[in-house]
Amino acid sequence: MDTVNGGISFWYAQEGTPAPREPLPGDTTADVCIVGGGYTGLWTAYYLKKAVPFLNITVLEAKFCGYGASGRNGGWLYNGIAGRARYAKRHGHEAAVRLQRAMNDTVAEVVKVAGEEGIDADIHQGGVLEVAHTPAQLARLKDFHSVEVAFGETDRELYGARDTAARIRVTGAVGSSWTPHGARIHPVKLVKGLAAAVEALGVTIHESTPVTEIRPKHAVTPYGTVRAPYILRCTEGFTANIKGHKRTWLPMNSSMIATEPLPPEVWDELGWNNRETLGDMAHAYMYAQRTADGRIALGGRGIPYRYGSRTDNDGRTQPATIEALRDILIRFFPSLAGTRIAHAWSGVLGVPRDWCATVTLDRTTGLGWAGGYVGSGVATANLAARTLRDLIQQDSGQSGPTDLTTLPWVNHKVRPWEPEPLRWLGVHTLYAAYRTADHQETTTNTPTTPRLATLADRLSGRH
Repeated sequence: MDTVNGGISFWYAQEGTPAPREPLPGDTTADVCIVGGGYTGLWTAYYLKKAVPFLNITVLEAKFCGYGASGRNGGWLYNGIAGRARYAKRHGHEAAVRLQRAMNDTVAEVVKVAGEEGIDADIHQGGVLEVAHTPAQLARLKDFHSVEVAFGETDRELYGARDTAARIRVTGAVGSSWTPHGARIHPVKLVKGLAAAVEALGVTIHESTPVTEIRPKHAVTPYGTVRAPYILRCTEGFTANIKGHKRTWLPMNSSMIATEPLPPEVWDELGWNNRETLGDMAHAYMYAQRTADGRIALGGRGIPYRYGSRTDNDGRTQPATIEALRDILIRFFPSLAGTRIAHAWSGVLGVPRDWCATVTLDRTTGLGWAGGYVGSGVATANLAARTLRDLIQQDSGQSGPTDLTTLPWVNHKVRPWEPEPLRWLGVHTLYAAYRTADHQETTTNTPTTPRLATLADRLSGRH
């Protein structure tokens, strides 16, 4: 049986695409208009409506809720956030610690709300295990672990080879770091359940309604314009499709594969009994989970960026990328060499020029946005949504500053990406450097990170 390629994602192959909601019927008004029906937009609608039930909230979605990264991601509900080191430099260490603690709490918040709303998203809180394979990766792992502890993760644990194997028997792993602040989820079950919960609260969702332009108090679509005091852009990797935002966030491509279900004897061999989400310390890193139906879903970088900030239509993935991901799977678990890859797909995530996630509300225009999660959006979107809720309540005089509105990522400003072809050349050069550095580390067993990778980090603005 051949590998299914595209079709949005494996998660939708399991769940089926949802019945379409009606598009916008014409010009209308709202108190808050949210552009984007993914995790950020839906969580924002949820928390705003819960806080102020009389608000008239409209969500506009170009395709259907969860069509983008929210329905294609690796199912990592975890406490990582993009840009923390930069925020520490700009706002001080304690401000970054507050942000990290808020992210730790966010994992539990998503689990709690899913339970309250009856959303069965295959959630299993096994934490996150990140492994090292080479001496250079082990050195980075130890540094990473120390930094995480310094930012308040006192419950994080550092393992050697033996204790790593006791959790997951990753071939060649020489060490790992584990945090309890993580859970495996089924992305589509979460986004479908969240959309249903939002509608049950009285929020209006219009699908098949692309927003072509956002300006103060106006969200413009081919079917009409929504006028509202607050227009919130929650479009992540699809932001470049909106007029004037071609260079705001770069749509970085990420690809995934899912195996056929593995029999019990294979799981006995691999361990992975606590269903941790699994990552590594490579420069071009991978991410994986053990699904509820006994598969391994694994992702990483294929073609990192399409010229002109283009995005795919259906998640179709190049055969070379599928083979590269399969190679990672077999390197981690050689006994799976004969295992069939059942599904492959791709999607885009939002990357700001300085690789920092942000939440903003411009009080003079009523325009707000959240995103730039750089692949850590499953949990970060929830924190961003609660922060947008508090910013709007503060702006409308319903509350003062809160713990969330004073976090260092709020109202963070960043310059746009370079024009083409510099943007395309820069991103492809960056990931070519990372792949070369990973190859050097694997073949030479050097204990230090190659200068090529360090230089790439500096030039890209990641560090």
